[in-house]
Amino acid sequence: MDLKKGGTFPIIGTIVFLILLFFSYSEFISPVVDVFQERKRGESELARADSNRKIKIREAEADKEAAQYLADAEIIRAHGVAKSNAIIGDSLKDNEGYLRYLWIQGLQTNQMQTIYVPTEAGLPILESNPNIRK
Repeated sequence: MDLKKGGTFPIIGTIVFLILLFFSYSEFISPVVDVFQERKRGESELARADSNRKIKIREAEADKEAAQYLADAEIIRAHGVAKSNAIIGDSLKDNEGYLRYLWIQGLQTNQMQTIYVPTEAGLPILESNPNIRK
């Protein structure tokens, strides 16, 4: 049977073959491929979630380490301030003349108009304004 002579068997055979091929793909091959693709998609999402979790853990560890270093630096600074205060405090004990000298120096360089002056009773005069007119 030749196509030029009008034979229909090769055309019908090709159509039947294509129909069987489509049926076998849709019934047998496609479900297997879909299951395989879903499994790979799930594995991919699981790997992505695991990676994101690890990233968050590393960031939290870095934040914790940075906070620890900042706390250590603050403790070291506080120790330095405490030592400095102790040295200054020890040097000013029983040194009334030097303290009076510092107070007088402060009064001379003070640009403010309000001066707190201690009185004999130990209570300061809280405010005195020379601009008040009687």
